[in-house]
Amino acid sequence: MPSSTRSLTLDDIADLRAYEREREAFRDHVIALKKKRRIGIGPIVTLVFENRDTIRFQIQEMARAERMLTDEAIQTELDIYNPLIPEPGSLSATMFIELTSKDDLEAWLPKLVGIERAVELRLGDGTTIRCTPDPSHDQQLTRDEITASVHYLVFELTDAQVAAFAAGPVSIAVSHPAYREATELPEMAVKELLSDLRG
Repeated sequence: MPSSTRSLTLDDIADLRAYEREREAFRDHVIALKKKRRIGIGPIVTLVFENRDTIRFQIQEMARAERMLTDEAIQTELDIYNPLIPEPGSLSATMFIELTSKDDLEAWLPKLVGIERAVELRLGDGTTIRCTPDPSHDQQLTRDEITASVHYLVFELTDAQVAAFAAGPVSIAVSHPAYREATELPEMAVKELLSDLRG
């Protein structure tokens, strides 16, 4: 994927001492952002719609936890996570299958193979937009016999679909044989995600 004005660069990632000074305020900002961008779909699936700030936070926290001190180490993370920053006309989400017990994981993950291709936006005009797994992560996460508990998804919208998204209502659904759930996006989330779609 070509880099864009939304992509993060080495200059956007603060070194460890500088990050410690801004961390508390930045973390509070991202927590507030994720409240508007976190959508539960049924009992065990949650989507968090990513943007430049949520991805920067992820990279900063990883660099902090792993004491990454070289440009090369940070650049590796940038190369992995920059594709998750949505371009205008698209949305990018991390899907979490939220299971806490070993028994639940063993019961559910084999049943949910293919779920990363079964998430869709349903617009008020009757249009359905099916997600595609992010290609840079898909190969590592997709298995024939068991799925991962985290997937990275992309939704591509035309200009007309963005207009229908803005007009509402918008629902997000999982239409998998073993898991069929849908939820309507609250107005706050629609407004927030329009900032991604419109650039």
